[in-house]
Amino acid sequence: DDLVRGAGAVINLVGVLHDGRGNGAFEQAHVELTRKVIAACESNNVKRYLHMSALGADANGPSRYQQSKGRAEALVRASKLEWTMFRPSVIFGPDDSFLNLFAKLLALAPVMFLAKAQARFQPVYVEDVATAFVRAFDDRANIGQSFDLCGRRVYTLRELVALTGRLCGHPRPIIGLGDTLSWLQAFALELLPVKLMSRDNLDSMTSDNVASGHYPVPVGWQPTPLEAVAPGYLARH
Repeated sequence: DDLVRGAGAVINLVGVLHDGRGNGAFEQAHVELTRKVIAACESNNVKRYLHMSALGADANGPSRYQQSKGRAEALVRASKLEWTMFRPSVIFGPDDSFLNLFAKLLALAPVMFLAKAQARFQPVYVEDVATAFVRAFDDRANIGQSFDLCGRRVYTLRELVALTGRLCGHPRPIIGLGDTLSWLQAFALELLPVKLMSRDNLDSMTSDNVASGHYPVPVGWQPTPLEAVAPGYLARH
């Protein structure tokens, strides 16, 4: 309650990509925290609430990540707040943990063995996402609305990794893995101290991370092309 008391609005950007071998991190970060933030807003008469969800959020989705994000969305919609929700695809930018991660791996590995190489994404620039949040404050037409935030182009994971290799100066052969080997790779990576991938991530990639068509984009949405930004920060690798 103390964090929101006296605030004009609350923005919830909290999210985690890994569940720590099923220890409830998704439920705590996405569902329970959202429940507590909504309750704090309502008890302190803070009306305006902006919520970061995720493309593919679905209480009945294939992964625990998507399910928890979907349950959080349901809590927001059921609240009495003046809410707006944003559902971004994978976010890229200078400090992202997506393209930068692949750049680091490509610098070390002579060959890239890639799980779910044909999974599709529509990456969106971090500054475009931030701008959408800022503009939402001043437009009451956004209240009670959910928006998909996606970039200009759809890529397969193989295309994104190949592009990253070219931009960071470490192009490598990419070998796509079948379902069984993808699962084994994800299981092995879960055992590392630093989480690179999990079986739940793999489950998320069974559904394309692209614009659903069920939600609009913000008025005036003009996403920045990945190729206009990524070369500048991937070159450092």
